[in-house]
Amino acid sequence: MVATDPAPPGDSLYREVGRAEWARLAGGIPNPLTETEVVQLRGIGDRLDLAEVREVYLPLSRLLSLYASATKRLGAETAAFLDEPDSTTPFVVAVAGSVAVGKSTIARLLRELMSRWPGTPRVELVTTDGFLYPNAELERRGLMDRKGFPESYDRRAMVRFLTEVKSGVPEVRAPFYSHMRYDIIPDAHVTVRRPDVVIVEGLNVLQPPPAPNDVAVSDLFDFSIYVDADVQHIESWYVNRFLALRQAAFSNPNSFFRSFADISDDEAVANALGFWNSINLPNLRENVEPTRHRAKLVLRKAADHAVETVLLRKL
Repeated sequence: MVATDPAPPGDSLYREVGRAEWARLAGGIPNPLTETEVVQLRGIGDRLDLAEVREVYLPLSRLLSLYASATKRLGAETAAFLDEPDSTTPFVVAVAGSVAVGKSTIARLLRELMSRWPGTPRVELVTTDGFLYPNAELERRGLMDRKGFPESYDRRAMVRFLTEVKSGVPEVRAPFYSHMRYDIIPDAHVTVRRPDVVIVEGLNVLQPPPAPNDVAVSDLFDFSIYVDADVQHIESWYVNRFLALRQAAFSNPNSFFRSFADISDDEAVANALGFWNSINLPNLRENVEPTRHRAKLVLRKAADHAVETVLLRKL
């Protein structure tokens, strides 16, 4: 067990699989990625390596491929039952969790691994950052200090996008978000053209609907993953990532955070902890963490970012 907090309600709904047992599920499946590819996929602060890919994410990608194939098969059989043409639509996977927990790296990695399986060669990745309101709109609504909270997203646009994906629309576009500029880029888009799998990564993707008659984004997922860790570990990862970004993205003259590039280590830590305690920790506690039980699979990480336990919801 990674987290020191009491086990959340609903854990009895899951099969708990230890790292060693989960790793055995890879069997003799060869790792399709090279060390160079793994390094390129790894986010700042993550410690992803070939062993982690082989022992954790290769079995996970195989499980997702099985679910996708089974869903496609069920869709074809249902169409045959209704005497209709097969119109099976993309299999949608969600990856949720706190900032700095490594969900973006996991989403990119799963995209690469799943695309190597015969049944899911076309895999697209969309991040919910693209559905944040533009900074000007957040300013107008007084939400700039709550960026990343559920109310800072255009939920209707997100639901509309996924509804079109699940309806089989040939081409669907999502807005593009620049982490460098910390804002939506006008007239830039991510285009999805009926892939086999769409991976949706974001903080609040497992949120329940805001009202009883509303459609939740999570209603449109076929499989969902929550990346879990002890809050103290996530705080440490967040601060370390902030320090690393001073030498990377923050140093770019076009970066929204350029002013943080030249401050001292002590000032950087103080700023990072300020952002963590005023924005990211409250969002985690109030909005992200409570959705954990809605996931079909939970990856529990240790202090070194390695997955120690996998929880898989019972069928």
